Amino acid sequence: MRYDPAFEKSLKPAMLPAFLVVLLMWLAYWADALFVTDFQRYGLQAQTLQGLRVIFFMPWIHAAHDIKHILNNSLPTFLLLTLLFYSYRKVAWRVFLLSWLFTGVLLWFIGGSNGAIHIGMSGVIYALAGFLFTSGVLRKYLPLQALSLFIVFLYGSLIWGVFPTQPRVSWQGHLSGLIVGVILAFIYRKQGPQRPKYQYEIEKELGIEPPDFEGDLRRAIEAEQEAERQLQEIKQIQTPENQKPPIIVYQYKKNE
Repeated sequence: MRYDPAFEKSLKPAMLPAFLVVLLMWLAYWADALFVTDFQRYGLQAQTLQGLRVIFFMPWIHAAHDIKHILNNSLPTFLLLTLLFYSYRKVAWRVFLLSWLFTGVLLWFIGGSNGAIHIGMSGVIYALAGFLFTSGVLRKYLPLQALSLFIVFLYGSLIWGVFPTQPRVSWQGHLSGLIVGVILAFIYRKQGPQRPKYQYEIEKELGIEPPDFEGDLRRAIEAEQEAERQLQEIKQIQTPENQKPPIIVYQYKKNE
């Protein structure tokens, strides 16, 4: 992505919040393994009062008996948050926090009443991917459109995660995150980096009529043609060929 004043010159400032989030994930995972209390009890159980109260804890909890769960979520979380804070630094924290909150709220409504407990950062990952892709498309700004294509290239296959293909995978959480990310992209489409406006767009907003160069050129050509026509008429009038020869009358007088 080429440098633009709307973006940071370096990725390092954007990597710091992403690193802190991943670090908190691993600290929660380490605490789950260290303490006797099973942290999965703080996962989200849809359509229950207890599940509503633990919405804030759900993304930080991962299966203690399966390290692949947190490993699979760590790299996407770090990468997507880095891209978010690099490209949309003015709204990045709001997008992350709202993705965290409303993904859980929506999951609480659509997660079903089968008693399943939903844990992990994957719902927020889907929200971030949905926001980055949709926002780049809406803004019609080349660097952000390139970012959208990059997200599709890396995580286009995530779309299959919103369907119930695996019994132990929370497809409802994935779907909730994707919906929330797309909605946030529409909400914040006027904030953050925007496509630079052309001069004629600025003049149109200010009510300034743009100069009619084509009309001016056409009128100048017509005036020149008219002047040339008039000049030809004058020349034709002054040409001797167009003048009638003088009539000479001879008068004879007889001598007496």
